[in-house]
Amino acid sequence: MENVLSMKVHTGDNIVVAPSQTIDNHEYHMLRSAALRATKHVGIVGECNIQFALDQSSDKYAAIEINPRLSRSSALASKATGYPLAYMSAKIGLGYSLPELVNTVTKKTTACFEPALDYIVCKHPRWDFTKFELANRNLGPTMKSVGEVMAIGRKFEEVLQKSIRMLDIGKDGLVLNRQNNKSFNEEEIEEHLQTPDDDILYYVVAALHKGISIEKIYHLSAIDPWFLKKINNIVEIERKLKSSALDQKLLTDAKQFGFSDKQIGRAVKKKELEVRKIRKDLGIVPVIKQIDTLAAEWPAETNYLYLTYGGTENDISITSKDNGIIVLGAGPYRIGSSVEFDWGTVNMVWGLRDGGEKMS
Repeated sequence: MENVLSMKVHTGDNIVVAPSQTIDNHEYHMLRSAALRATKHVGIVGECNIQFALDQSSDKYAAIEINPRLSRSSALASKATGYPLAYMSAKIGLGYSLPELVNTVTKKTTACFEPALDYIVCKHPRWDFTKFELANRNLGPTMKSVGEVMAIGRKFEEVLQKSIRMLDIGKDGLVLNRQNNKSFNEEEIEEHLQTPDDDILYYVVAALHKGISIEKIYHLSAIDPWFLKKINNIVEIERKLKSSALDQKLLTDAKQFGFSDKQIGRAVKKKELEVRKIRKDLGIVPVIKQIDTLAAEWPAETNYLYLTYGGTENDISITSKDNGIIVLGAGPYRIGSSVEFDWGTVNMVWGLRDGGEKMS
C-alpha cells in the first residue's frame, strides 16, 4: 500500500492506495525483501506490517515503524485484498503452517499465495473539524481523523471521487461540488500546498485551475507527480464537460473517471435524473466485478463484489430465477475502520445460509 500525501502526514490522516502505484519492480522487491528480513530478525509469528519511507532518487529507504500486531493498516489490507489476515494470524498462532491453510475466497489455493489485485483501492480519512472549531486543521505527525472509508474501482480517478462521496461531507467528488470553493490567489494556494490540511486535494485542484504546473505543485506539496497527473485528468474531464457536447464517449469517460450523474448534470446544466436517463439510453451502466485475491487466476467461491464503469461484462450474473437473497455490505460508518460492522454482516450471511437460504 502507498500513501498519497507526503511523509509529514500521519498514515491515519493519509489517503492510501493499494496496490502501490508509483514504485517500480526493483523498488517493490527491495522493500519486500527488507520487510521479510526485519520480521525474521524480530521473530514475528503471525501478522505484522512495516512502514517504509523511500527516496526514489537514490533508492535510500528507512523503516518508519513496525507493528507486530493487527492494526488499522491490517484491517485495510484485509478489506482491500480479501485476504483474511486476522483469521490466518490466529491459525498460525495455533500452530498451523501457511500451506495447511486454505484461501477462504478461492477455496482451492493456500494461504501461501500472495494477493494479486486487478483493481485499485483508495482509503480516505474522515475528519470532523466542524465539531471542534478551535482545532488546528493542519495535518502532521499526529493523527486527527475519526474514521475512514474505502472505495474500490479500476482507476485511481474513479476510486478517489467515490471515496470523497462516501465521506458524507456534502461533496459529490473532487470537482463540480454544490459548495463552490473559495477563490484564492496563487500565493494563498501555494501556502496551503506547503502546509497540508484536510482540504489539501481541493487546493491541488485550485492550483490546476489557476494553471500552476504539476512540477511546481509537486515541489510545494511533495505529492508524487503520478497522483497529480491523475487529479489533473479529473480537472480535464470537468473542462470538457463544461465546453463540449455530452456525447457517448465523453459520458463514458466521465463515468470511468468517477463522476456522478449529479456532478455531470452540474457541468452540463441538466438535472441528475436527466443525465441518468441519457446515460441509460446510451447503454452506459456499471458492471459487477468480483474480488478473488488472485487477479482472476483462480475462480472465486465467495461473492466479494464492487461496481465499476471500467469493465465490459459482469463477473457474476443474477437473475430473478435464482430466488436468492442479496446481502448488501454494511457500508461506510466513517468511525474507526468499521470492521465490527463487516463482521456483523458476514455473520448474518452465515446464519441465513445455515438456515437453508440461497445467498447471492
